[in-house]
Amino acid sequence: MKNLLTAILIFSSASVFAQRNKLSDDHENFFRFGAKAGVNANKITGQSFKSGFNYNYQLGAFMQFNFASRFGIQPEVNFVQTSSEFSNDPNDVYNDLFRDGSQKSSKLNYIEVPVLLNVSIGPSKRVKLQIGPSYGGLVKQTVDSLKNNGNIYKNAEWSAIGGLWIQLPLINLGARYKLGLSDINAIDDRQTWKNQAIQVFVGVTF
Repeated sequence: MKNLLTAILIFSSASVFAQRNKLSDDHENFFRFGAKAGVNANKITGQSFKSGFNYNYQLGAFMQFNFASRFGIQPEVNFVQTSSEFSNDPNDVYNDLFRDGSQKSSKLNYIEVPVLLNVSIGPSKRVKLQIGPSYGGLVKQTVDSLKNNGNIYKNAEWSAIGGLWIQLPLINLGARYKLGLSDINAIDDRQTWKNQAIQVFVGVTF
């Protein structure tokens, strides 16, 4: 009898501990914050640019507000570097701006502020669908082989972001696609230039 009571006590304790761990794993705190870093594979669409993605980096910080068990908002502030290479087409309407140099490239540094909707998908709350708008402010533009000193890119843009976020107890990782909605051509209206990017990152959440 004593051995039976001991076995029941051990089994009950193990069950409570397992259930407690399960609740802890599935529980979402109302407020969390963290940081992340990763790759920003981007391109600028338009006749003046070569096709294909250019590989740069991104760094950022974020906050999470989990208003319901499977729903929340995630605002972020990210430093994002993008780059592009101009085409060699002599018929390009902007050829007179870039034709004299051996490197026809540009590098753009943005501060981006996305506000994303987080929706948990599947039985676990660890995998989240993210979608929302992003505002990007251009803080620096460097253009090789430019004949004049004027800026050729607009100072701000709007984008739409969609992707997946995997939230482990401490580590977060994810992938997103960013579609530029704004024309960033600051020269004239003869061509439309828009940013596109695939972003892959890893970080920590507290």
